Amino acid sequence: MLKKRIIPKFLIRNGRLVKMRRFHDDQREAGNPVSTAKVYDSYGVDELIFVDVDATNEGRVVTGDIIERVAEEVFVPLTVGGGVTTLEQIESLLKSGADKVSINTAAIEDPDFITRAASRFGDQCIVVSIDYQADELGRKTVRGRGGSTQTGYDPVEFALRMQDLHAGEILMTSIDRDGMMNGYDLDMIAALSDRLDIPLIASSGAGSLDDCIQALDAGASAITISSMFIFTDHSPIKVRTYLSTNGVNVRSQKGSRS
Repeated sequence: MLKKRIIPKFLIRNGRLVKMRRFHDDQREAGNPVSTAKVYDSYGVDELIFVDVDATNEGRVVTGDIIERVAEEVFVPLTVGGGVTTLEQIESLLKSGADKVSINTAAIEDPDFITRAASRFGDQCIVVSIDYQADELGRKTVRGRGGSTQTGYDPVEFALRMQDLHAGEILMTSIDRDGMMNGYDLDMIAALSDRLDIPLIASSGAGSLDDCIQALDAGASAITISSMFIFTDHSPIKVRTYLSTNGVNVRSQKGSRS
């Protein structure tokens, strides 16, 4: 059985880590991405995810310099996203030290790009990041361009389509729960995990140890954690210990990949 993963998620703006709520409210600076990544690496996290929050709307790709600096200092897999629209950009990020590349808006606007990317670099390198939010009628729909555009796509059906196009993993982010620390969207996790054959990473909502175990029990292959690590005394070590004590199959210590 595959072990469940604990993944800190970093949002980058102007070379610094930031935290927001629901993608835009109450932005707070959260430190230096390189030094923070080194701390998490020492805690034995499974992976790190970096997302440049302005790249798409500014018409550029995530800055490779930061990824190069992080890759020199840490020894866990790195997933990098933000403004990725071409195969050349993916190649550049992989050469900079990324192990996987996260694609969001390009998957919406040119779905076949996922197939082209997977064909060239391998499914395992391609993560499709899906941001979704409830509309005024309570219907959850996929949103693009940093949450600013409405698509009308159903998140579950869109995720299944991305799987068919050879995405290696799906990263699901609830905009409504982003930065709120009030628990993951368990209904969405359960609905997706019942139908996906590829790993599902659940993002947005961790505020307690119980939130983490609930998301994994609902079917997530991995969980991202951001605000809870930054603004509470919960560390990756504490999360891993709690999960293991409660019967979740996680890595027992740094360096073990079994």
